[in-house]
Amino acid sequence: MKAILVNDDQSLRWDNVPNPIVKPEDVLVKIEYAALNRADLMQREGDYPPPEGCPDWMGLEISGEIVEIGDVAKEKSNWKLGDKVCALLGGGGYAEYVNVKYDMLMPVPENCSMVEAAAIPEAFATAYLNLFWEGKIKEGNTLLMNAGASGLASVIIPMAKAFGVRVITTVRKDNLAESIKHLNADVVVNTSKEDIVEVLKKELADGHGVDVAIDCLGGEIMGKCIHYLTHGARWIMIAALAGQKTEIDLKNIYVRNVRIVGSTLRSRTPEVKAQILSNLVKDVFPKVSQGLVKPTIYKVLPITEAEAAQDILYRGENVGKVVLKVN
Repeated sequence: MKAILVNDDQSLRWDNVPNPIVKPEDVLVKIEYAALNRADLMQREGDYPPPEGCPDWMGLEISGEIVEIGDVAKEKSNWKLGDKVCALLGGGGYAEYVNVKYDMLMPVPENCSMVEAAAIPEAFATAYLNLFWEGKIKEGNTLLMNAGASGLASVIIPMAKAFGVRVITTVRKDNLAESIKHLNADVVVNTSKEDIVEVLKKELADGHGVDVAIDCLGGEIMGKCIHYLTHGARWIMIAALAGQKTEIDLKNIYVRNVRIVGSTLRSRTPEVKAQILSNLVKDVFPKVSQGLVKPTIYKVLPITEAEAAQDILYRGENVGKVVLKVN
């Protein structure tokens, strides 16, 4: 089969690799679409190695069709040949086929295309993990989700709204604010014109303080914003794209009982990931089928244009997910 490999100069090529060998707990999926994530860029640069036992090539989420099932997978699951599925991977999605442990698969939700299904596993599991497991968010709470035009925000914002959460988000340009209107965030802050710190200060004074923040930026602004959360709020760090250092008034943290939580999906055990996916199917997929939560697809490109697809992420021009068509 073929997969996308990284050359020594970090360029990409579509080349031959060994066919997957199906183990007893595995399900072999013929990949139709693979969605891109920022972690793919980090892996390409050598900063985010795949877990032990996973393929060396990139790709964390796919959709496709089951073409082979291992003996244990047959006993422990209800998967059948020909089932249309989406899957959360430790790696290996930029390829024609991939082995997936049976409990890392999910059915494609009703009223959801295969392109959309490919954009569900990593982003939706990350959203669910940080909203509900780490954030313990509840109906009526206020969420701060920065980088509102990012692929992850395009999932977190509508998911939060579907569960009755008020959402504040940020963008850097007017055109990005316009492009995310369909996400229905309650407050969109253009940080090139408004000071997010002042906005959060006013929200807190008006009784709409942030209960949960999901932060992929970090940097200096994180230390300023964290002063204006509700008592007992949670600030969840999932990345630090704007800088890995900040300055925090620690007294504000312990007096207001604020929790700072570091969180990545990839670092979780397979058992935890399987539980997250199970909860996702039970709690969120009905809202996907109803159209209340949908992946936002920015662009679909053929797998042979993976480098051009990743360039879109490097430039930060996408609003929603970039997806590769494989088969």
